[in-house]
Amino acid sequence: MTAARTQGADGTAQEAASATRRAPGPAIAWEQARSVARGSAGGPLPVLTCDLAGALGHALAEPLTALTDLPPFDTSAMDGWAVAGPGPWQLRGAAVLAGDRPEPLDDGSAVPIATGAPLPPGATAVLRRERGETEDRDGTLYDRTTGPGPLPPGRDVRPRGQECHSGEPLVPAGVTMTPAMLGLAAAAGYDQVAVHRRPTVELLLFGDELLTSGPPRDGLVRDALGPMLPPWLRSCGAQVLGHRMVGDDPGQVRKALRHSRADVVVTTGSTAGGPVDFLHDALGEAGARLLVDSVAVRPGHPMLLAQLPPTTDGRSRRLVGLPGNPLAAVAGMVTLAMPLLRRLGGQPDAEPLRMATAAPLPGHPRDTRLLPVRRTECEVAPLPYSGSAMLRGLALADGLAVVPAGGAVTGAAVEVLGIPGP
Repeated sequence: MTAARTQGADGTAQEAASATRRAPGPAIAWEQARSVARGSAGGPLPVLTCDLAGALGHALAEPLTALTDLPPFDTSAMDGWAVAGPGPWQLRGAAVLAGDRPEPLDDGSAVPIATGAPLPPGATAVLRRERGETEDRDGTLYDRTTGPGPLPPGRDVRPRGQECHSGEPLVPAGVTMTPAMLGLAAAAGYDQVAVHRRPTVELLLFGDELLTSGPPRDGLVRDALGPMLPPWLRSCGAQVLGHRMVGDDPGQVRKALRHSRADVVVTTGSTAGGPVDFLHDALGEAGARLLVDSVAVRPGHPMLLAQLPPTTDGRSRRLVGLPGNPLAAVAGMVTLAMPLLRRLGGQPDAEPLRMATAAPLPGHPRDTRLLPVRRTECEVAPLPYSGSAMLRGLALADGLAVVPAGGAVTGAAVEVLGIPGP
């Protein structure tokens, strides 16, 4: 059949809407698709040695092990007085502050001390400021809450190694560095840490019908995936290089794929076999190898994963094709993009979470269904507005239930996928 032609936006001949586009291949099972996505990574990206500030968001390539005891010496847990032996005590010298190297303290004596300051050698406890009373006439310190006698040894003292000892494992490899972990690494003596390079991602949004501002109008719809997907990709450990619109034109699609240098190209739309779905043809012309070409899951079954030709410097590239409908695109994210990006970034696979259903979960007659749900302490309940093109249910959800073909009855245990955070 000879298709009618029209001129594309970049001067290439565009096949008219009456032309037959290449359709997706046979669907594979949902769990098999996730396994293929993980395996296609071939292992984590190379290891980098980063200053602590540059390690944020990267996965540790090696366990974080304490380089010192924490605290590294006995310190005061309170403002007050360091005391030696039973009271009352004779006050000696100036206050001990954080960073000082205090003189030894004789039995029966005391010295003012600040929170976090090192405990003088010989000190047995710290008397809190609110419990102490001094006699200015002779410089005597009393414990006005208990009277004469010793304080319990170690009271209000943070002993050396209370948090960890030198050589003790702190954080295992594969954990993503958070601000709190940066602080822990610094406290434990690190200036640099070994991490995996984060995978770079470029997001390509296919479609002539997309608006970037204002309400839908004149047959055009507002782009919901441009604002939604980049934060989700970052939460999967990716470094998002940017996102851009690509028109429904075969030349534009080919050019966008050819010029992207990201480790993973994520596209939205054009994954089915419609009159302007040019992605399959562009991948074939580029010499890409399809690894997943449709998944038995609803919504989102016309999703795909492809191995792209390497860059000129030999780096491997992959493409995750998400459907254009919003909830279907989310299904493609959790099915293909998240397992791939986590493996590339050196993060371990997420531990499966299974929860009981508080109500029946409707399923698809043949395929797995991903259904937005609300979680309680031990159960999940379905949310309305869960159609392929809808986001209202997802916006209120805190998980996606993996519903087997035919659905799940009340009380059945189902796997629940976490929704990516900001």
